[in-house]
Amino acid sequence: MDKDKQAILEKEIDLIQGCINRMAQNSFLIKGWLVTLIAVILGLLPEKFDLRVLGIISGLITVCFWYLDGFFLKTEKLYRWKYEWIIKERINSDEFYYDLNPYNSNMWLSNIDGKAKKEPKIIRVMFTKTIWPLYIMILVTILVIVILEIIK
Repeated sequence: MDKDKQAILEKEIDLIQGCINRMAQNSFLIKGWLVTLIAVILGLLPEKFDLRVLGIISGLITVCFWYLDGFFLKTEKLYRWKYEWIIKERINSDEFYYDLNPYNSNMWLSNIDGKAKKEPKIIRVMFTKTIWPLYIMILVTILVIVILEIIK
């Protein structure tokens, strides 16, 4: 590999790694903001506030943040696929130089079985083992608080 191609390869890898890091950081921040918002809502609202309304608002906020977290993790996965393609194919291809579009399926390697990769669905990413326990736990906690308020 000549020096120009090596420099391009290294720069592309750095750019994509930066995107992967941003998506992971966004996912981390989403979780932190959600926990903070729920704690503020539960802790700072006056006693006279209807807990059922509070539960609905908290549940909606949780679902919105869960969706955003799924979006960031899905995008991170697409960037990882692009990273793999660049490592393996950049030597043989001059196409797509500095293409940072994670949805460019021409820059995804095939699966081990030879089939083309399909863009992951956000809903499937939302229910991966690394993120659903946090959000389900928060939703169950909100539900328990609302139920206790109703039977009170």
